[in-house]
Amino acid sequence: MGGFTRRQFLKIGGAAAGAAALGGGLTTRWFGLDGDPVDDPGTDGDRVVPSFCELCFWKCGILAHVKDGRVTKITGNPAHPLSRGRLCPRGTGGIGLLYDPDRLKKPMIRREKRGQQEFQEVSWEAALDYTAEAMLRIREKHGPEAMALYSHGYGGSWFKHLLKAYGSANIAAPSYAQCRGPREVAFQLTFGSTVGSPENLDLDHSRAIALIGSHLGENMHNTQVQDFSRAIDRGASLIVVDPRYSTAAGKARWWLPIKPGTDLALLLAWMHVLIEEGLYDRDYVEKYTVGFDRLKAHVADKTPEWAFTRTTIRPEVIVETARALGGARPAALVHPGRHVVWYGDDTQRSRAIAILNALLGSWGRKGGFFIPQALSLPSYPYTKYAYHPKAPPDAPKNSVYPLADEVLASGLCMASIPGTAAYDVKGWLVYGTNLIQALPQPDVVQKAIQALDFIAVVDVLPMEIVGWADVVLPEATYLERCDEIDAPPWREPFAAVRQPVVEPMYDSKPGWWIARELALRLGLKDYFPWKDSVEYAMHRVHGAGLSCDEMRRTGVIRGPRVPVYFEDGLEPSFATPSGKIEIWSQRMEEAGIGGLPDYTPPEEPPPGMFRLLFGRAPMHTFGRTSNNRFLASVERGNELWLNARIATELGLRSGEMVVCVNQDGVRSEPLPLKATERIRPDCVYLVHGYGHDAKGLSFARGRGASDSRLVTRVRVDPAMGGTGMNVNFVRVERAA
Repeated sequence: MGGFTRRQFLKIGGAAAGAAALGGGLTTRWFGLDGDPVDDPGTDGDRVVPSFCELCFWKCGILAHVKDGRVTKITGNPAHPLSRGRLCPRGTGGIGLLYDPDRLKKPMIRREKRGQQEFQEVSWEAALDYTAEAMLRIREKHGPEAMALYSHGYGGSWFKHLLKAYGSANIAAPSYAQCRGPREVAFQLTFGSTVGSPENLDLDHSRAIALIGSHLGENMHNTQVQDFSRAIDRGASLIVVDPRYSTAAGKARWWLPIKPGTDLALLLAWMHVLIEEGLYDRDYVEKYTVGFDRLKAHVADKTPEWAFTRTTIRPEVIVETARALGGARPAALVHPGRHVVWYGDDTQRSRAIAILNALLGSWGRKGGFFIPQALSLPSYPYTKYAYHPKAPPDAPKNSVYPLADEVLASGLCMASIPGTAAYDVKGWLVYGTNLIQALPQPDVVQKAIQALDFIAVVDVLPMEIVGWADVVLPEATYLERCDEIDAPPWREPFAAVRQPVVEPMYDSKPGWWIARELALRLGLKDYFPWKDSVEYAMHRVHGAGLSCDEMRRTGVIRGPRVPVYFEDGLEPSFATPSGKIEIWSQRMEEAGIGGLPDYTPPEEPPPGMFRLLFGRAPMHTFGRTSNNRFLASVERGNELWLNARIATELGLRSGEMVVCVNQDGVRSEPLPLKATERIRPDCVYLVHGYGHDAKGLSFARGRGASDSRLVTRVRVDPAMGGTGMNVNFVRVERAA
């Protein structure tokens, strides 16, 4: 298959009507955002409480409308720079989480074998005593480092502080090694800075945008989608590289249906064209970079013709799209992606994306990557941690991931199987992350859990991981609690507050309270000297010279605007060893991985099998929202995308139920088939986060199929330990 322009793609049979429907002007309303910003939010009830969202990591500002003690609706806060008065579908659906009838309501202690999901309700005192006693036993017998924390969500900050006070550095989030880690390492190596969260992308001013397997519009990052929408409406050229004709591809000038696993070949060919035709930003490269001559020699033979034989993208399309990027420089941007753990060479692929952006001169430039700034909030004057914890055992024995700059969740999981790492992890504290679906290789995860002395879970819903816990501590939702002040680096500095909208329901408690009560029982009172999270937050806000009253009233305080582009007077600086943008990386070379990214061909699917790809839907955040009745009214389950020609050859029709069987014989749950021209014939695709089997999820249980179940093997990135998961293959069968 060659590269298609959008005009050419519309000629393809059954896809034409659907694609044409997507071909009009791109608006945020079409993408699912909740309409125009409002100057006067009005009140659907007695009062409106500003806060910020937790349905994904973006943390948009919200206005929660309350009537008679119940939340009636949630809208975007016009004063908040990340929401600008709009919310994505998930943000508006927060009420569905608050009033989910399946919520965890009381603390519970396991009464049967792990995984059988049989528990006894107990008092908070009993549950906390049980947890603290188990943690004290582990510390006494194995040392504090034998306890690990897995965390996902803003409320996890209290438990990170607790575990550091306890004496362990084994604190990990699946969002690193199972999602964004290769990108962060690659950009840090190249520019001396990561792209952060939210990402510092100046899409609003871009004149050319390339998406490499990044599904904007389905991966619904609010501010980013708003900026992306405006860029397209203003005529920005969009290049979408994806085996599947995604939502974003429907807005693209060029859709490049690349062979899965060959993205690095395309990136190298783009570099070749930019250099050979002099389309790179010569002044920027000469002034700010090192290693260009090495790169020029490295890509001299990486011609479009060379890339065509690997990617199936026609040479003339590679040249045309490279020229589009080079012609728009520096307001041209190759999107770094978010979920980038694909094939095991992911740091090198992300390095190629970073190098391309350096050639375009886009880092620190308008329409490329702005340099974010943050408000300075003083930290709380805690007692210094008494312990000097051991290094995490998150790499196998006699192995190391030299460039990892965070603890690997998958590594800690493996270290929980006795004898596999430098020392054994014996206990888990799991906050807000469903490890059964978040970590690959579910058989390894279950083996690790069964080997533990103790596992406690803090969550809002009875996710699969809850069924494996020894003790369950039900947390209040983000609408019922106060958390840390949010002051991330952004194009304009700001600080936002999360404040309770309603009182906690049932017998749930806010995370700060759970962490503090555990600390008191663990003899760590000095590390939690404040009485509650409000006192803690007020101390930091007052220390920064900000007004707590204003923050309560508006939900956010915005700092003065500062330069975020080099052309506006921001002094360029790069926190790399050379002090410049490092096209060639000595650190990568010394690690034995290669100072410049190189292409290695992917493994081919076995006969009769297809590469398994997965992604997201705009109304869902992984598995967090699949039990949400409000959001599931839009999409109740997932379906399997399969090329229409292949479906015909297999005797399958759209809408009938099928199952996937992977290379290790693992079968998926039945799900409906979507036979479509909008995907290559060598792969299949489904949305992540379905196929729940937790007893307590009365709504989500049994809906759709779990891609996690099929990810039984990974290819580990040698640079930072990320688990490449797009290395699994499936055959498709009619369901019995």
